[in-house]
Amino acid sequence: MSRGGSASGGGAKGKKKGATFTIDCAKPVEDKIMEVASLEKFLQERIKVGGKAGALGDSVTVTREKSKIVVTSDSNFSKRYLKYLTKKYLKKNNVRDWLRVIASNKDRNVYELRYFNIAENEGEDED
Repeated sequence: MSRGGSASGGGAKGKKKGATFTIDCAKPVEDKIMEVASLEKFLQERIKVGGKAGALGDSVTVTREKSKIVVTSDSNFSKRYLKYLTKKYLKKNNVRDWLRVIASNKDRNVYELRYFNIAENEGEDED
């Protein structure tokens, strides 16, 4: 008597799923701190597919819509990797001290670039 399921195993191990992620850069673009085109170019050059940077092929596409960047992937793509690359871009352009990358409350596939809340820290420094 055997327990469990079929001999091939249960689950879809080799199944690839597509993903679409958005980076909303509205606030920094309004204040002219950064340009969306430069972030788009940075992501196209740095995203690794199959261990090679810049070789996106057909599996990953990076597009720009006004002040948003949309990254669409046919295969598995990590949301955390996109956050890592965005932070790397901010550091390269010396705006990492003022901006942070936050997942949106409304949609889990959207990252927002927001300013650090500096007003809270000013009250503590007045001693």
